[in-house]
Amino acid sequence: MPGRQAGPHDSLFRWTFSSPENAASELRAVLPPGLTGRLDLDRLIPVPGTFVDEDLRQRHTDVLYTAPLDGRDAYLYALMEHPGARRLPAVIPLVVYTGKSRWSAPVRLQDLIDLVPVGGEEAADYMPRFSFLLDDLSAVDPAELRARDVTVEVRVSMLSFVHVPGNARLHEAPQDWRDDLRALVDEPDGDLKLAAQMAYIMRKGETPASDLASLFASLGPDAEKVYMTTADMLKASEEARAILRNLKNRGVSVDEHSRDRIASCLDAETLDTWLDRSVEITEIAELF
Repeated sequence: MPGRQAGPHDSLFRWTFSSPENAASELRAVLPPGLTGRLDLDRLIPVPGTFVDEDLRQRHTDVLYTAPLDGRDAYLYALMEHPGARRLPAVIPLVVYTGKSRWSAPVRLQDLIDLVPVGGEEAADYMPRFSFLLDDLSAVDPAELRARDVTVEVRVSMLSFVHVPGNARLHEAPQDWRDDLRALVDEPDGDLKLAAQMAYIMRKGETPASDLASLFASLGPDAEKVYMTTADMLKASEEARAILRNLKNRGVSVDEHSRDRIASCLDAETLDTWLDRSVEITEIAELF
């Protein structure tokens, strides 16, 4: 998402559901059985891009897939132009709600549109009408989440969305959640999957770093190594953002090459030096 830093919720959501296997497992868990039987989720294909307006990207993220429905193409989440088609493709929108309080907004599109039908029912007939599937995690018991027939990564992500924000005692997490975290390491690209979970935990949770280190050390040496690497990368990312923020506040113009150089630097000593300089320089060349 160019032009802004992705938040921890949308970063983890995009990471988890960019995998067709993960997306299919979540859809199988929440779609009505009759519809699931008609969708060929084994042929789920991601469609690149985003349909969220730039002004709303701080609050929302999205993914789009296509899969056969009764042998014909269907889009899951968004409606797109389908050249050459005589009929519009099916649209199956799903909202995964991760808030603490219960979902209270409508689940029908027509109830969300800020429009008073001037012509009564005749005008209302031309308004789009559909409901969306709602997976309200605030209303789902953790035991039910754990019992879902989904991939390990989806299960860990869903439980993280529920339990991590504001939690200062994640090192006392249930053993089955620890087991799932450990299981991620043994999957293909397990270090990357675990790193995504760790990044979310470290950003949204409030558990002290020493307790988090103890938690991930208890998962085994591979998990501990991923934790140390992820912690270093997050610290570097935060310091890079602080440098760029200082330069912006001082009115220093930053070209794209310099911005990339700052954002990609992982050397702690270099970043510390740049951070000190960023509060007093007047030109970007002075930073380096």
